[in-house]
Amino acid sequence: MSGYKFRVVLVGWGAIGRRVADLLLQRGAPVAIVAVAVRDLAAVREGLGDVRVISDPNDLAGIEADLLVEAAGRGSVGPWCRAGLARGWDVAVSSTSALTDADLLAELTGLAQANGAQIIIPPGALGGIDALAAASRLGLSSVRHEVVKPALAWAGTPAEAVCDLGSLTEPRVFFEGTARQAADAYPQNANVAVISAIAGLGLDRTVVTLVADPGAVLNSHRIVAEGDFGKLSVVLENRPLAANPKSSEMTGLSLVRMIENRAGVIVI
Repeated sequence: MSGYKFRVVLVGWGAIGRRVADLLLQRGAPVAIVAVAVRDLAAVREGLGDVRVISDPNDLAGIEADLLVEAAGRGSVGPWCRAGLARGWDVAVSSTSALTDADLLAELTGLAQANGAQIIIPPGALGGIDALAAASRLGLSSVRHEVVKPALAWAGTPAEAVCDLGSLTEPRVFFEGTARQAADAYPQNANVAVISAIAGLGLDRTVVTLVADPGAVLNSHRIVAEGDFGKLSVVLENRPLAANPKSSEMTGLSLVRMIENRAGVIVI
């Protein structure tokens, strides 16, 4: 196995996909991106080099890989993860809002079980998910997840119907509900709500609050959980991804860590 590289199919060549590929290359990770899946083969894309570019899940039939990483948006999760799991590959889901669809989740889970594969949910922009998931083994009584982003990071979302994002002078809570509701309504901004929910109390018992803050520079998350284990409070302030302020730099870093853990000898 000397010289072996862990083989990855990357679905998506947007801001997150490019960042993941760049960091893996910069860090000299023993990883080979064997294919990149895109929506439009004719579009001009920089940085792909000699990597095979595909646009149809059926194209996976001629590819050998160890892991498929989805980073292309909610609509890509079903078709690409189905195809990867059917080949017996593990799949990592970045656009976790897709998993609020109970039928899709059940289908993907069944495929994973039938083919001896795993569905991996990286922590994304969050920290402390390992502790939250561990605490859930003993029992949780409550989990609350607050997401605060610069006001204009919510542009183009239903938040615009609740408040005038451009004229806010102080933080505004514009949504409070379950993790399922948050991820359904704000699939780009509130993917993380699905992660904290799956780690803890589930999609319908995790309370999510979304805040537009005109004074914020960073994307912040505060998770508070209580249960038989005690009390957990985690606060993160993440730098927005330069190419996509709706996401955080930590989202790409989390995927890099996950891939390197799968490829490495020591796993943290």
